[in-house]
Amino acid sequence: QVQLVESGGGLVQAGGSLRLSCAASGSIYRINVMRWYRQAPGKQREWVAAMTSVGTTNYADSVKGRFTISRDNAKKTVYLQMNSLKSEDTAVYYCNADIEAMGYMNRGYWGQGTQVTVSS
Repeated sequence: QVQLVESGGGLVQAGGSLRLSCAASGSIYRINVMRWYRQAPGKQREWVAAMTSVGTTNYADSVKGRFTISRDNAKKTVYLQMNSLKSEDTAVYYCNADIEAMGYMNRGYWGQGTQVTVSS
């Protein structure tokens, strides 16, 4: 059983920073792409950032220059450093990863989400 668990969300003032973490656990053979998504109230879930196992990164235009995705492969953990936060960054942030579990093919897994609230 593979699990993704996010942490690090909270309440922050506009202009502030937060660092999210997402740790994978279980019978994992390999973790491929790791991503962050977010979903604001009344809106669809949107992709925020992604990082491959060899370090290639991509960002949504709305967060480029403010957010940084990184990962520690040994700890099976992905991070999202969020700086210069704006009220429009308020959302539930979800971790997503393409994981090859032991004896299984590559498939996507989701975390339970962590709330980020930016006050203006």
